[in-house]
Amino acid sequence: MATRPLGGVLAPIAALYGADGELDLDNYAKNVEWYANSPLDGIVVMGSNGESALLDEDEKLRLIDTATRTIGGRKLVLAGTGVESTRATIRLTRSAAELGADFALVVTPHYYRPRYDAEAYKRHYYAVADASPIPIVVYIMTAYTGVDLPASTVSMLSAHPNIVGVKDSAGNAVKFAEMVAGADDEFAVLAGSANFLYPALCLGAKGGILALADVVPAACVELRELFEAGNHEAARRAQFNLLAPNAAVTTRFGIAGLKAAMALVGLETGDPRPPLLPATDAERFEIQRIFEQAGLLARV
Repeated sequence: MATRPLGGVLAPIAALYGADGELDLDNYAKNVEWYANSPLDGIVVMGSNGESALLDEDEKLRLIDTATRTIGGRKLVLAGTGVESTRATIRLTRSAAELGADFALVVTPHYYRPRYDAEAYKRHYYAVADASPIPIVVYIMTAYTGVDLPASTVSMLSAHPNIVGVKDSAGNAVKFAEMVAGADDEFAVLAGSANFLYPALCLGAKGGILALADVVPAACVELRELFEAGNHEAARRAQFNLLAPNAAVTTRFGIAGLKAAMALVGLETGDPRPPLLPATDAERFEIQRIFEQAGLLARV
């Protein structure tokens, strides 16, 4: 079981590939070291921004191993272990635990979603949690999976002692409030995007897993610190300033945009894995303009 509580600002870090299309673990480790020396509370290996859906199982294990060895206990490490079957999810979750991950981030199965109801998800997550040596975090990513677990289902899952949190990337304020209200104080509801971090914190979130934190972790952490200090007007201004940069690395330009933005702050980067396409020159120019206009590059 994890010895540190789940919360704070975490970055879902990008996977890197060499010219041959294979994992570039050396440069990946350099980025992990950069994150380890940042004000982040932790990292996520193989979230959506880590291209988890495009990785082989052996690649996933190599990424977890590289990340945990590089972090060396300095930050929390969450490993994305959710796949379509309960059996395979358990296998990958156990392997992640053996390699030193602190938590497992388990995305909702979705391929047969018309046949999955609340009972199916309860059986899936309870089976994984029963078998896992590390705590489980439910991952709701409706934009990619088409699955939006209702707050009532999240509340049901939170009753399991080894299911300790949920990451919800939709940004529905009503549902977010219901998830916080429907679980005990120890259950961590996490914002899944920097575009609603401040309102999520106001509703009781314990923090967030934010793609923007891959590029400007200090700015994301500062927003949370302003909130915790009770400086709500400054926190609101900080939130507004992050909206356009966050969109640039998520909804507007996707993972290609995220990797282009990483280059702006000196991180190792590269193209996403096909069939994802790399950012165009025009997109890279626009991303740089957005980050410069927000004043974020001068602070890195």
